[in-house]
Amino acid sequence: MSRTRIVVPALAGAMLAGIAGAPAAADPIKIGIINTFSGPDADVGEMMEKGLQLYFKTHQKDLPAGVTLQLVERDDTGAVPDVAKRLAQELVTRDHVQLLAGVVYSPNIMAIGPVATEAKVPVVDMNAATVAAPGKIPFMIRTSFTLTQQAYPLGKWAAKQGYKKAYTASSDYAPGHEGADAFAKGFSEAGGEVLGKLNFPPPPNTPDFAPFLQRVKDAKPDVLYIFVPAGSQATAIMKAARDLDLQKSGVHIISTEDLVPDEQLGNMGDIAVGLITSGVYTADAARPANKMFLEAWHKEYGDKGPPDFLSADAWDGMKAIFDMVQATKGKFTGDQAMDFFKSWKNPNSPKGPVMIDPATRDIVQNVYMRKVEKKGGKMIDAEFETIGMVNDLGQIVSGGK
Repeated sequence: MSRTRIVVPALAGAMLAGIAGAPAAADPIKIGIINTFSGPDADVGEMMEKGLQLYFKTHQKDLPAGVTLQLVERDDTGAVPDVAKRLAQELVTRDHVQLLAGVVYSPNIMAIGPVATEAKVPVVDMNAATVAAPGKIPFMIRTSFTLTQQAYPLGKWAAKQGYKKAYTASSDYAPGHEGADAFAKGFSEAGGEVLGKLNFPPPPNTPDFAPFLQRVKDAKPDVLYIFVPAGSQATAIMKAARDLDLQKSGVHIISTEDLVPDEQLGNMGDIAVGLITSGVYTADAARPANKMFLEAWHKEYGDKGPPDFLSADAWDGMKAIFDMVQATKGKFTGDQAMDFFKSWKNPNSPKGPVMIDPATRDIVQNVYMRKVEKKGGKMIDAEFETIGMVNDLGQIVSGGK
């Protein structure tokens, strides 16, 4: 259920300190990573793990002299809030971590939040997307995204393409509802009509998607917004759509990036070609920072597949942590760390410019419209439009501004 990894580069300074005559090294800064390493969603956790480990291994030189970091990693086994909360308690009280990071699922981040808040241990959320999290967890920033951030502009875009009637289908938990509601609001505001909404059982369940999609097919919308968590479920629902000839029947599928993570495209086949999605990261992007990210990725992991948005979000999360450690020279309280994080920005992320909104502690970043294409025999998400520096848009769905 849990495991600890001690990454060798982070301890190099401490090992050298054991040499006769060398000064004693300071205790390492411990970062507790709560991720999904086992269960049906382990492939999602693996993409996050690769991204955070890649930054960690390639930026040791950026640490202040005498400062070392140690990753203490734990497996939450999936969307299991009780396990995530217990792991956070152990990391804080037993392992004495100074930071928490990772977290694939929204129910887990909400369970971890009270532990972090009481202990004043900052949390760097690298994926969990529910809009409510920063408002409930004052010791948190998010370096990933929210579904509202991507789905609201997607809804407006869909209506402007001439689609008149829409249906939404999403996993029955907070990000699923938030994305579907944001899409519906954007679509309606731009002149479209939403015929209905349905929900799939939430993770860790992997439902039979065919009966749900048959209901959509019978309703005959022009466009269907789908959300399921990235990973094997994305491939499963696209195969169900293919088996039902959904798109051939005139129902055009669109989604946020979870439906077409870069590493899953090869498993989907031609059913994905032409699919329009909105997202914050594309492995095929020509940005110089992304090219450097890809070079480091393939040097470390070979040709086993590209990074996806979880990898890029985790890379950014580790950069935020390293930048904070640099700025404080490795000596910080929880409050001091949060003061830094709330004004953190990176103009050269693989995703483009990113920053934390100090008022919400949520990420502000570009949202890209993408189309699945075949390029050089490989499936890619090709960006064709940029919506610049979008905030989390949570108030759009909640009835605020």
